[in-house]
Amino acid sequence: MSQQELTLTEHRPFQTQRKDTWWVQPMAVFLGLGLFIVYATFRVFEGNHFIPEHAPYLTPFYSPLLFGTDTHSIPHSWFGEMPSWMPGIITPAVLILWAPLGFRFTCYYYRGAYYKAFWADPPSCTVSEPRKGYRGEHSFPLVVQNLHRYFLYVAIVIVGILAYDVWKALWFDVNGETKFGIGIGTIILAGNVVLLGGYTFGCHSLRHLVGGVVDLLSKAPIRRNMYNCISCLNQKHMLWAWMSLCWVGLSDFYVRTIAVTGWQDYITF
Repeated sequence: MSQQELTLTEHRPFQTQRKDTWWVQPMAVFLGLGLFIVYATFRVFEGNHFIPEHAPYLTPFYSPLLFGTDTHSIPHSWFGEMPSWMPGIITPAVLILWAPLGFRFTCYYYRGAYYKAFWADPPSCTVSEPRKGYRGEHSFPLVVQNLHRYFLYVAIVIVGILAYDVWKALWFDVNGETKFGIGIGTIILAGNVVLLGGYTFGCHSLRHLVGGVVDLLSKAPIRRNMYNCISCLNQKHMLWAWMSLCWVGLSDFYVRTIAVTGWQDYITF
């Protein structure tokens, strides 16, 4: 059955009777997400400076590292050197970032945020839209939102891989000898896993997955406890979303900084 397009009544764009500064929140979201998108795009296609030579840190933008691009990163990659037939625009980050970005793009919170901030759909509650028709999420690209639950499965795996990266960030090469230590980078990468975990495991889809099917959660105590735990995280889903987004950018920036400058990270053995 075809979806019929609805026609809105005549109006002026952004018409509203609201007297408050309703535009502040969508403007803040536009600036925050816009800044992250610009930085992330630069880093994704930069294609280097993702693992320092003197520290066991791997930026989350390039994890898991499927292929290396130089003599230093190749030994740390899963499948060795980047194939020669691969186009130059394809970096190790391009190969894996589709998963976490797809998870955020289809996230229930984020879609509500960037619908308002980037597409003015709508700009805010009781504020008119700058368009005359509405088709909902039944056509491309918005129909992709239905894939959110599948991106969730991949995102959970990636959180596990990032946790393993933190474990590797505890072991440092000191004069040819591997020693256990904690550096500033270790703490930053660990914080990234905590915040990404809070965001991922507080996902609405995971909550529905755990709490669905059964009629009475009281008869499934394990699932009930999981549901309550996820619900607790879900109450602050917006906060987890923004904190994890900022922290993953900070993690990449820190790793890139020490990779470019050669700055010696402070380490406690």
